[in-house]
Amino acid sequence: MKKMILWLVPFLLIGYIISGCSQKAKYERRLKHELASGVRNDSLFMGLYLGMPDKDFYSLCWKLNRKGLIKQGGTNTTVEYQLKNELKYPCLMDFYPTFVKGKISEMPVRFVYSGWAPWNKKLSSDSLQVVVLQWYKKQYGGGFLEVMHPEKGMAYVKIDGNRRISIFKEDELHVWAVFTDMLVKKELSDSTGTAKMPVDTTKELK
Repeated sequence: MKKMILWLVPFLLIGYIISGCSQKAKYERRLKHELASGVRNDSLFMGLYLGMPDKDFYSLCWKLNRKGLIKQGGTNTTVEYQLKNELKYPCLMDFYPTFVKGKISEMPVRFVYSGWAPWNKKLSSDSLQVVVLQWYKKQYGGGFLEVMHPEKGMAYVKIDGNRRISIFKEDELHVWAVFTDMLVKKELSDSTGTAKMPVDTTKELK
């Protein structure tokens, strides 16, 4: 039995590598096709959109705050929105965009269940990732690909024209959904200038 297991290991490793390569190839084909389509999908949520000028972002957040819909996040560096009925259980949603040349180029959104506790598995990031994925399919449509995040394991990615949505777990508590303008990302990666989109390894999807 032990010899059989040892004999199978190389084949299992090869299968894993091939699977990872096929995932990456499928993702890259989809990305190339969508960027070549000329289609723009800039919509995010709550009236926010990719390409939104920073002044308009702050102005809209001020108005939403006055209405009591959002507030300052716990670290005072994000915007917090309470999801009361959208998901299976109450959840906090924190977000703050990355600006390139004064416009939104990326929107990282972090989710956490309001009643999370280490012993409460139904409120873990494993279940939260599934629920966020299901909700986003309703909001933005199907067609999410399964890909392997370089550090965080299985992730789900959807590319519509210039907009990429990436959903992955940070730890047992948090789930990220990151909206990225891939045209801006491509322009910056192709550019020889000094402007670069900031990279956070917890958010970057290779």
